[in-house]
Amino acid sequence: MANIYGYARVSTREQSEDRQLIAMRDFGVQDSNIFLDKQSGKDFHRQAYRKLLKKLKPGDTLVIKSIDRLGRNYGEILEQWRIITKERHIAIVVLDIPLLDTRQKDRDLTGTFIADLVLQILSYVAQTERESIRQRQAEGIAAAKKRGVQFGRPPMARPALFPEVLETWVRNEISAREAGRRLGVHYQTFKEWAGQ
Repeated sequence: MANIYGYARVSTREQSEDRQLIAMRDFGVQDSNIFLDKQSGKDFHRQAYRKLLKKLKPGDTLVIKSIDRLGRNYGEILEQWRIITKERHIAIVVLDIPLLDTRQKDRDLTGTFIADLVLQILSYVAQTERESIRQRQAEGIAAAKKRGVQFGRPPMARPALFPEVLETWVRNEISAREAGRRLGVHYQTFKEWAGQ
């Protein structure tokens, strides 16, 4: 017997998946058949998605709210779509785009062509958005650094004992490891402080 499964994804734990779940329930997907990942869509190495793929059988239907919930990598989205629909013979329904409903058995060559074209365009848009987000993040970080915003942990203060330990190290009486041990820091930190 064919089953209907749903796949939902949000990029972070703080984001809500409610909108996707409501749409799937309205479509008729039972809660026990909905798989949810809370992580980036940059690739398909996602735990719930992998579990879903193991469950899907020929004749089943996979429901997603929008194509970017499936993923954000253009090539990988197209490859997953091909594997699911062509190799595994599972139908896919994208709720936000009625053209992306592979359940229609009477779809002619033109309909299939249009669906494939729409999929390629949407997959491309999803990846472009991902790249834009990454670029905006990099630009935001660069602008913040120009304004003097410091990222990461604040630099560690050198212990009062540092000048004495440094002098001992410079005279080759102790190793950098020993100097670090005496100061309570990693020897690499000591070497950085020493200008090495």
